[in-house]
Amino acid sequence: MLATGVSMVVIDATIVNVAVPAIIADLGLGATDVEWVNSIYSLMFAALLIPFGRAGDRYGRRRLFALGVAVFLVASVLAAMSANGPMLIGVRAVQGVGAAMAVPMTLAIINRVYVGRQRVIAFAVWGSIIGGMAAAGPLAGGWLVTEYGWRAAFWVNLPIGALLLLGSLRVPESRDGRATGGDLAGLVLAVLGTTGVVFALIEGQKYGWFEPRRTADLFGLRFESVSPVPFAFGVGVLALVALIVRERRRERAGLPVLVDLTLFELPSFRYGSMTAVIVALGEFGMILVLPLFLQSALGYTAFQAGLVIAALALGTFLAGGLVPPLSKTLSPRSIVRIGLALEAAGAAGIGLSLAPDMGAWRPVPWLLLYGAGIGFATAQLTGVLMADVPARLSGGASALQSTVRQLGAALGVAILGGVLVSGLGSAVERGLSDRPQQVRTSAARVVEESAGAAIPALRDPAIHAAAVVAAAEATRRVTFITALALLAGVGITLLLPRTPVVRDESPEQVAAGGPDTGGREPDM
Repeated sequence: MLATGVSMVVIDATIVNVAVPAIIADLGLGATDVEWVNSIYSLMFAALLIPFGRAGDRYGRRRLFALGVAVFLVASVLAAMSANGPMLIGVRAVQGVGAAMAVPMTLAIINRVYVGRQRVIAFAVWGSIIGGMAAAGPLAGGWLVTEYGWRAAFWVNLPIGALLLLGSLRVPESRDGRATGGDLAGLVLAVLGTTGVVFALIEGQKYGWFEPRRTADLFGLRFESVSPVPFAFGVGVLALVALIVRERRRERAGLPVLVDLTLFELPSFRYGSMTAVIVALGEFGMILVLPLFLQSALGYTAFQAGLVIAALALGTFLAGGLVPPLSKTLSPRSIVRIGLALEAAGAAGIGLSLAPDMGAWRPVPWLLLYGAGIGFATAQLTGVLMADVPARLSGGASALQSTVRQLGAALGVAILGGVLVSGLGSAVERGLSDRPQQVRTSAARVVEESAGAAIPALRDPAIHAAAVVAAAEATRRVTFITALALLAGVGITLLLPRTPVVRDESPEQVAAGGPDTGGREPDM
């Protein structure tokens, strides 16, 4: 039930990406409106994870989960009824608020309620559903939008959310009895910091980091001769630094804190968070570039591309079912390492299989391998990361690790998106070496600025052929960088503390303050 709650959030984000062309046609949105339909959701979600995580510890995790689902549902209804761009953007922001309430509570409740191997199984189910739904979202979105229109992408949340609200009644309530008053200044700094950094990482390629690429109208301010990205990034970093300094001072003074930085003193949480950043960056690579390549370069529809990507979801679900028996003989750290290695091999294989004239099923075996890696790594990494976290701090720790993952995903947008776009432009120019410089530059700019989306509209056969080859080269480069990032994640797992093969625990052990850490056995 908890995993389904997060999967609803994940699916909604991916479905909206597929539905964008239909939304534009129906509501007549401009380019800026379209960008904010997606960006505002991610920004609100990332910015509010930390404060809502602490709120769950204080006021009750089940209560905040149910409230988040309810807010998400109300916003979904309003989104489905939206009559114009500003209304849709506004309710997407509210959806982000609801998602920020619900998502960290799922991990916090799992960490508090389940023990021993049951916790391993719970995290395996959670991870396989989340990873699988992220890949299946484009397929579901393509079908829904094609058959029922873009509004169905929001109406579909109603039956799922209603079942979640009913199911939440069976979840035991938990909270941190020692949690006290809030930290308003810390809250402002956390929201400002995460919003600034995530905005800069997501929008840097669009607006430019130093030289402005386009005019930006943000919150009533118009940026023409300068990009807003470095300002947002600078403000975000300064706010996060100020937050760390403030929380350290409050901690020493015995005052309540918004972010419990002592969590990073736990080796499992510290190195697990570092691995999570790398994993999020690497995993984002495939979801970012492969559907775009299939649709823009090979001419697939959104639904056809979703069918290919569904192999990734299948691999994730299959691997999730193998984790419980594997956990009888392998430690969680070992399962994470195996998963990351499989992901790296899958990403490299996908890159080697890409070609301008490839068949639809050529990358499928590698997508299955990549998905299996996600099924092994993602859920168990969460379990490793949360292993030594006291149960009373589950909400704050879950929110903090979710924020870390969001920052890793945003970093993936910045790095891998930049690699894709720059690779497209340079490869198009090379492919048109026999054409005049003006033609080469113009074609490269069109393909680069659209991230390849303009390829199907290119009428000149030579330019179209060069653009397709360029898309294959640039996408291949991103997949190889993704593989290297995931291999770096394997290296970081070597820093994780040795963990035992998980045994069942008694409720008395959990009530004593957290998971049993005794009886360590040999680890890989």
